[in-house]
Amino acid sequence: MQTAGPLAGRCVLVTGGAKRLGAAIARRCHEAGANLVVHYHRSRPSADALVADLNSARAASAVTACADLNDVACLPGLVAAALDEFGRLDVLVNNASTFYPTPVGTISLSQFDDLVGTNLRAPLFLSQAAAPALRATQGLVLNMVDIHGRRPLKAHPVYSAAKAGLVMLTMSLARELGPEIRVNGIAPGPVLWPERDLDPALKDEIIAKTALKRSGSPDDIARTALYLATEAPYVTGQVITVDGGRSL
Repeated sequence: MQTAGPLAGRCVLVTGGAKRLGAAIARRCHEAGANLVVHYHRSRPSADALVADLNSARAASAVTACADLNDVACLPGLVAAALDEFGRLDVLVNNASTFYPTPVGTISLSQFDDLVGTNLRAPLFLSQAAAPALRATQGLVLNMVDIHGRRPLKAHPVYSAAKAGLVMLTMSLARELGPEIRVNGIAPGPVLWPERDLDPALKDEIIAKTALKRSGSPDDIARTALYLATEAPYVTGQVITVDGGRSL
């Protein structure tokens, strides 16, 4: 039986796809008919469980791929995994990210390399590696940015600067890779709290500063990703903010 859906027969590679926003995007694209390559680094149990779930819904429709995104030499292997398994690549979602505070006066070179590596360098070099395959399918690069790429988050200068670079990279790649490849970004606001403990009072303060007075959900991001992948053929070089009006 042929798979139905707007992404039927297409292949989506999601970095950091085992958990959180990456998993939500993977599930939403899979529901739309896509085949999935779920990248992970240290989250193998979560990646294996997600892929098993996807394959139970549609056999042989998802695989895992392990790589340390800070090792640039590994990145072409992720593209090769998609081509070897599904024969094509249609959407690259640069979702994987590291996030932690780096107050000025405490910043180490290893922290800088890690935060810039995962949030900026890896999306650049993985997009470069994927460009030939995406050009063949008139594909899409989708970068997960952050509202703090445009307004800095206190005590997170390295992370904020890396995401600001990713905003410009999104626009630059759209110019460089067009007309065959579209490149867009999504800037989430308070849709998923950090994995580390966060003061409930701070959560309430953040939500109070949104226009909608509520937090969003990972599926809000996943639906935006699906829109850009399936319903936006004339949209490129854009970063869509999904934050309930937090950035207002």
